[in-house]
Amino acid sequence: MAENKEKTTIVLFSGELDKAIAAFIIANGAAAYDHEVTIFFTFWGLNALRKDDQVFVKKGFLEKMFAKMMPRGANKLGLSKMNFGGIGPQMIKHVMKKHNALSLPQLIELAQEQGVKLVACTMTMDLLGLQKEELLDGIEYAGVAAYLGDATDAKVNLFI
Repeated sequence: MAENKEKTTIVLFSGELDKAIAAFIIANGAAAYDHEVTIFFTFWGLNALRKDDQVFVKKGFLEKMFAKMMPRGANKLGLSKMNFGGIGPQMIKHVMKKHNALSLPQLIELAQEQGVKLVACTMTMDLLGLQKEELLDGIEYAGVAAYLGDATDAKVNLFI
């Protein structure tokens, strides 16, 4: 008989560094407790999955504008409070390093190593003009129905 794992789902709607860090700390903690974990990235949360380097793909005018205005990757996210024109994230990163806390890119890598399912919302990708080539390797792509399928069986469902 197959063992039924506890399930945890997180919707990462925010593209802010502190909220993304919180989502990944919770996800990694749940995975460490042997939960089956899904993070569903939608709207601004997708920016945490963007590759740091620019990927050249064919886009229309609006898609190009979104691409230029949105932060590219986990290292470029701002803070929800005390951003101070980009100084705030640098301060947080410094404090995290000083306390030997994992950075957001390290938390993402750990989540992938632990089997956390990282799912990019395909509808939002279409709306914002993001293409698979622009996102990290090893993630999944699905719509809200797939997320709801995971969330229906989960005891913990978070929206960040």
